[in-house]
Amino acid sequence: MALHVMEEANHCLGCKKPRCQEGCPIHTNIPEVIRLLKDGKLNEAGWILFENNPLTTVCSLVCNHEAQCEGHCVQGIKGSPVHFSIIENYISTTYANQMTAGPKEWNGKKAAVIGAGPSGITIAIILARYGYKVTIFDTRDKIGGVMRYGIPDFRLPDSVLDDLKYRHLDLKGIEFRPNTNIGSALTIDDLFRDGYLSIFVGAGLWKPRKLNIRGESLGNVTYAINYLASPEAYKIGERVMVIGVGNAAMDCARTAIRMGARYVTCVARGDQVRASQYEASYAKLEGVEFLMNKCTLELREDGVVLADSVKNEEGRTVPQEGSEKLYPCDFIVIAVSQEAESNLVSTTKGIDTAKGGLLSVDEEGHTSRAGVFAAGDMVNGARTVVEAVANGKRVAEAMHEYMQGLEVPVMTDYPDAPRVEPKDVSVLNEQVIG
Repeated sequence: MALHVMEEANHCLGCKKPRCQEGCPIHTNIPEVIRLLKDGKLNEAGWILFENNPLTTVCSLVCNHEAQCEGHCVQGIKGSPVHFSIIENYISTTYANQMTAGPKEWNGKKAAVIGAGPSGITIAIILARYGYKVTIFDTRDKIGGVMRYGIPDFRLPDSVLDDLKYRHLDLKGIEFRPNTNIGSALTIDDLFRDGYLSIFVGAGLWKPRKLNIRGESLGNVTYAINYLASPEAYKIGERVMVIGVGNAAMDCARTAIRMGARYVTCVARGDQVRASQYEASYAKLEGVEFLMNKCTLELREDGVVLADSVKNEEGRTVPQEGSEKLYPCDFIVIAVSQEAESNLVSTTKGIDTAKGGLLSVDEEGHTSRAGVFAAGDMVNGARTVVEAVANGKRVAEAMHEYMQGLEVPVMTDYPDAPRVEPKDVSVLNEQVIG
């Protein structure tokens, strides 16, 4: 066992009122997990982690620990907090290799999950535990959603998601239908027709938010969500400018450095970096520079026109006249968040939306159409992975409760259709080979 893992575990006080657990969006029983580890019961600790959070191997790597579990640790008040992320990653990755349980006996009911992101995967796993036959639909060819296509491999390796698919989806009998856009050829109505009693919508936010300034269509400009999905597809040159200072901007900047850029700068409209202190510190360590209090006025093939930002009489941030200046660069990434982009609503009757195309739901994830549920970014806007898992757990229980009161539909269109057995071609093959 790695020495530093036990050092962190021994640093825990085992508080009766654990602030760390309160600070965790999914309320992981951190003191109990650490106690079991110290007692040599690693498998029991791993079981608790996965039972509470099916994506524990992912969250141990990408959670904003400094603002959650570790940020609430009582040890951190006067010294260094217990770095539970190290402990969680060690336990979860070690225990995951022993997870071989097959699917639970089918209860006769089917559920559909649209979107293979963190909330969708969480819901599929929980419903499979109850015995539902679950099919996940996604427009991409692999599971993960924003975890795979929006987080760089150096922060979250694809191998972690591939193992998650094997351990949690394949072994539990969860079907994954890739390259399928629900809302295009297939609709939610088609899913209900084919016997799915309940449908979860978690398609994510894949539409970049525009700056609405001149130059956004130029060949040396792209959006963060597109760049992070396939950074190797872009010719970035030596100088890269990232418009934005959130976590996605840090990912873009650090990725650009790994793709060969020598000078990378992030531009902030205000005086605060919105990314976590952890991510921002790594970006600075790797050589990323920051331009604060700058308004972006125009994107050009040879750089970005910026101006000093000031507050007007109404308190809005506006460019200061006469301060315009061209900052040369070869490549520009716009990282100012994403919006909802889906044909689901336009092709489905009875689903209400809120501002920005997000879906309107109640506290348990019910949409305005019976049997259709939603959570994650499609409801709350861009949030963290662990928040998506927490929301997914709540909605999965609501879906289970909803389907408990429904009868299994009987498919009666062609009840007496004869079954045609496939022909045995082995003899024919022998004849052809002979």
